[in-house]
Amino acid sequence: MKKISIVSPCYNEEDNVAACYEAVKLVFDRDLPGYVREHIFVDNSSSDRTVEILREIAAKDPNVKVVVNARNFGVFKSTFNGLRHSTGDATLCMLPVDLQDPPEHLPEFVKLWESGYEVVAGARSTREEGLVLRAARGAFYRIVNALSDFELSPDVGEFQLIDRKVLNAVLSHDDHYPYIRGIIASVGFKRVIIPYTWKARKRGVSKHNLMMLIDQALNAIFAFTKAPMRFCTFAGVGIAAFCLLFSAVSVFMWASGIGDAPRGTTTIIVALFFLSGIQLLFIGMLGEYITAIHNQVRGGPTVIERELINISETPRPVSAGVTKLPSRSA
Repeated sequence: MKKISIVSPCYNEEDNVAACYEAVKLVFDRDLPGYVREHIFVDNSSSDRTVEILREIAAKDPNVKVVVNARNFGVFKSTFNGLRHSTGDATLCMLPVDLQDPPEHLPEFVKLWESGYEVVAGARSTREEGLVLRAARGAFYRIVNALSDFELSPDVGEFQLIDRKVLNAVLSHDDHYPYIRGIIASVGFKRVIIPYTWKARKRGVSKHNLMMLIDQALNAIFAFTKAPMRFCTFAGVGIAAFCLLFSAVSVFMWASGIGDAPRGTTTIIVALFFLSGIQLLFIGMLGEYITAIHNQVRGGPTVIERELINISETPRPVSAGVTKLPSRSA
């Protein structure tokens, strides 16, 4: 029997983990009886009863595996590490336990995967969210697609079922801050996109604030394109050319007596603040790249695991970017 793996990141989700487990189990029992289920929960060091509930579920169901991180490493790092524990023939990269991405689409995903598609991606064609956030997401995808060398389909997140060979290609990336949907898009393979409705959260509070979303967006832009630095180069050449042209026109006007050249402290102050703002913008862009390079070359584990439940501790290469602390294994 073929195995389907599902990775579910969670942080302080005591109200949702059991409902997520039951929803996935129901889908397999009802619609996917011919497949083995492997549900991997990745906990980001929750401070509530999330881990306790997951431990109880895993004790009753050996198909449930749990990774408990030593601290909160963020959703992308912990999910990417969860993918390393997947042993399925196909893997659903991310099913958050809040069930905003509905697991009811999994049978359709599996059917398309069995028909030959190596990546079955869900696209959030309809979002039960505010207009401002929806507009911001749309602008982000337009910017990334305009700057990157590959297409990142609008509204496609990590709710994607990928074949084992695609997962191996994704995991071959040694990235300190993996942008999973971008990595999947960059490796290629045969893909189909399925639209669905992204549901509003029913229980609990989302852990994604505005600054986290901005950080993820900047990581995507600076990780997959060199366009920002190229823009700095062209903008610098353009500003220098404009300054030379302005100087030449001013000298010509003064020498020919046609008119007075712009003068005074106002002109100087405006020019000074304009060029200073441009310089700070460019330094900020350069700093983003330097920070990414620094984090990558500094080394060290991407994720530190505190506990593994229902997972055999098989040795993994150093390039996997994981450190395992001594702990019990259920």
